[in-house]
Amino acid sequence: MRILIVGAGDVGFQLGKRLSRDNHDITLIERDPAKVRRAAEQLDGLVLEGTGDSYQLLKQAGVHTADVVAAVTDDDDANLMACRLAKAAGVAVTIARVRNPEFSSPDFILSPSDLGADHIIHPEREAANAIIRLLQESSATHVIDLENGRIELIGLILEPDSPLINVPLTELGKRYGYPPVQIVALDRNHETIIPKGDDRLLAGDQIFVICAPSYATEFFGLAGKRKKPRMDNIMIVGGGMIGRFVAETLDRKARIKIFERDYNRAEKLADLLPHSLVLSGDGNDFELLQSEDLEHMDSFVAVTGDDENNIIATLLAKTYGVPRPITLVNKVAYLPILPTIGLNAIISKQMLTVNAVQQFIQHRQVAAIANVPGIEGQMIEFIARIGSRVTQRPLKDLHFPRMAVVGAILRKGELVIPSGDTRIQPDDRTVVFALPDALPELDKLFGR
Repeated sequence: MRILIVGAGDVGFQLGKRLSRDNHDITLIERDPAKVRRAAEQLDGLVLEGTGDSYQLLKQAGVHTADVVAAVTDDDDANLMACRLAKAAGVAVTIARVRNPEFSSPDFILSPSDLGADHIIHPEREAANAIIRLLQESSATHVIDLENGRIELIGLILEPDSPLINVPLTELGKRYGYPPVQIVALDRNHETIIPKGDDRLLAGDQIFVICAPSYATEFFGLAGKRKKPRMDNIMIVGGGMIGRFVAETLDRKARIKIFERDYNRAEKLADLLPHSLVLSGDGNDFELLQSEDLEHMDSFVAVTGDDENNIIATLLAKTYGVPRPITLVNKVAYLPILPTIGLNAIISKQMLTVNAVQQFIQHRQVAAIANVPGIEGQMIEFIARIGSRVTQRPLKDLHFPRMAVVGAILRKGELVIPSGDTRIQPDDRTVVFALPDALPELDKLFGR
C-alpha cells in the first residue's frame, strides 16, 4: 500500500517506522530540515522537504497514486488542507490529526468529509479517554481498546499474593474453568516474553491479557486485584485540554482538584467545571500538593506539557501512597525507561495517535492495530483467506511461531478466545501479539 505521511515529527516518524516495517511504500513530507534528515537517515522511504498544503509538493510526492494520506503535523489548518488536496487528487483515504476540539465535536457545522478528512484524530481526546479507562480499571497499567471496543488489551502487575503465580498456565486454565481470557505477553525484568502452557507467572511480572471488556473486572478478581476501583478523590496537575477533558467526564462522579499554573486558564477552567476545585498553582510545588491532601487521593494524574515535571510529580504521588498515579509523557524516548523507576501507568498522546492512525489503515491481509509502550511486541490483526495455511489445521498442529500468540478471533462479529483446538476459518479477524522476528512466518501462515 502506498501511504503519504505529512509531518515527520514524533507522530509521523513513529508512524513511518511502523508502516515501513510492515512493508508499506511510504513517503514523508516535512518542513523542518533537521526532522527531514532524521527521517531520511532512519526510515525506509522517500522524504521531501516542504509543507503538505503545497499541491506541487504533493504531486512530487506521488499523491495521485497514494492509497492513504495521513496528515499529522502540529498545524490543524495545514493538515486539513493537505487532506482536501489529497481528496481532490483522488486519494481513497485521508486522515487528519487536529487539536481544535470543535473540529471533532459531533455538533460541529462541518462534517469530517466537508473538511476533507475521512477520519479526524484528536490527540488530547485520545489521551483523555485512555486516562479515564485507566482510572476506571484502577488495577491496570494499560487498558487499550481494540476492534472498536469489542476487545480489550489489559496490562497489570502481579503481586506476591496473586493466585496466578507459580502455577503452569495450563493448570491455571483448568483451575478456573478455561475463562475467556488469553495471556499474550509478559514483561519480566524488562524482557518481553511470549508465555506458553508450561510457563509459570512470577510475582512482579507485568502481564498483558486479551479479553472481552465485560470480563475485565472478573479477571482482576482472579488475579487478586480489588474489583471495584475507587475514584472518589482525584488530583489533576495540568489544566490544558487533556486535564479539562478528564475532569469534564468525571466532574459529577468524583471530587476533583485541578492545579493549573496559568491564572487566566485556571479562572476559565473554574467556570467550565463548577463541580471541581480549580487551584491556580504549580503542580510541582510539593508543599502545595501536600496541603491539598495529596496522601488522601485515590488517583493522581499529571498532564502538563512538561515531561520532567509530570514524572517528578507522579513519583511524589507514588511516594505518598496514592494508589493510582498516571503520568503523561510526550517524549517517546522516555517510554521504555519509566517502568524501571516504578511508573507503569503511562500515557503518550503521540503513540495513541499513531495507534489510532494505524487502525484506519487497513491492508488486505494484515494491519498493526496497537503498540504497548514499554514492551517490544505489537498487536496485529490478520485476516485469514481461503487457502491460507493457518486455516488448514487446529492451532496446536500449526507450528505457530514461538514469538507470537493468537489472542482473540472475531468471527462474524463474535469474540472467540482460542484454545489449541481452535481452527481459524477464512475471513476470521485474528488478533495476534507478536515480536518482530515472528512477522515473516506469520505472513506465510496467513498468506496464500
